[in-house]
Amino acid sequence: MPTAPNHNTDYRSRLNLRPVINVSGTMTSLGASIMHADAIAAMAEIAPQWIEMDDLQRRASAVIARLTGGEAGFVTACCAAGISMTIAGTMTGTDMLAIEQLPDRTERLKDEVILQLGHAVNYGAPVEQSIRLAGGKPVYAGTATQVMPYHIENSITDRTAALLFVVSHHTVQIGQVSLEEVVEICRPRGIPVIVDAASEYDLRSFLERGADIAIYSGHKFLSGPTSGIVAGRKDLVRAAYLQNKGIGRAMKVGKESIAGVMAALQAWEKRDHVGIRARETAALHLWQTTVNALPGLHAKIMPDPTNNPLDRLEITVAPESGFTANGLAKALAAGDPPIIVRDHESELGFFYLDPCNLHPGEAEVVADAFEKVFAAERPANAMALPRHSLASALRWPD
Repeated sequence: MPTAPNHNTDYRSRLNLRPVINVSGTMTSLGASIMHADAIAAMAEIAPQWIEMDDLQRRASAVIARLTGGEAGFVTACCAAGISMTIAGTMTGTDMLAIEQLPDRTERLKDEVILQLGHAVNYGAPVEQSIRLAGGKPVYAGTATQVMPYHIENSITDRTAALLFVVSHHTVQIGQVSLEEVVEICRPRGIPVIVDAASEYDLRSFLERGADIAIYSGHKFLSGPTSGIVAGRKDLVRAAYLQNKGIGRAMKVGKESIAGVMAALQAWEKRDHVGIRARETAALHLWQTTVNALPGLHAKIMPDPTNNPLDRLEITVAPESGFTANGLAKALAAGDPPIIVRDHESELGFFYLDPCNLHPGEAEVVADAFEKVFAAERPANAMALPRHSLASALRWPD
């Protein structure tokens, strides 16, 4: 995949920002992804130009439809915005007064949104909040580890506006009703099925499997600017797009992001996906060999839990290493350069290395970092256990 030159070290040093190496994944908190050179070029080209935004979005709709197989699409600020706007659209249709009255004036609208309880996750904010921002009311089906079709069927009322289906490594991966089953329940009842596919690689399968709307990130695997992509049934896409005259005004997207997403989508068609996987696999094998040679560590290559075509390295940290998984993650993050691992499951004794966001030469830097950490004296927090704290967030911007 062609990328822009890696000049961001200079930019970061000017602002005294840490020059991190990201082996965590396509994380919003780290800037999402390495933007594709074509997206950067398109954004720079359109930046000084005046444009009629609705017409630009029409052009984006055609590109989105071709890549996703949907009837139409548009670009918005992010996937969370896409969820809110799409849910709002299922509530209001094209009723402009209803659009202006959201989120609180919903008494004459269908406003209930079904969500399997195992899908009620936090990806930086609670997914239910995207429902509530639209004026919707989440209706939870089943329990966290078991949802049956009858749970969904009995959640449907005359006020049901939609069902939101979340595809994410954050969701409970067992005991949930599949997308196909959800569609079988909802379609005969005229209930739109909306798929949150923010971090998914496959742009077509969710609509092919029966979803009415699929919402993708423009800035994760696509390597575009921070954005969300709404794709699917034209009437639902239109109703969602009209929310730009209501709650979507606070979620608006600039001309640069629309142009960048279009370029990223077009580049996706030409991308050397096989070559990218080969480079990622080489990094995984290097890391696996390095890590398994260190005391108390065991590394194995694991497939993506939502069936994206990529693997990660799972590193289990035993006490004889002198670290906990959390302590080793902190030691790597405190290094020079800082290595940010995928540590959201470190309380279970392991973390992951994700090879999807590497600049040339960084795989070797990551391997060296492990050896340096183990050659050094153990830091004071080497055996630290994870603690969920808001202290850093509450100090911002200090």
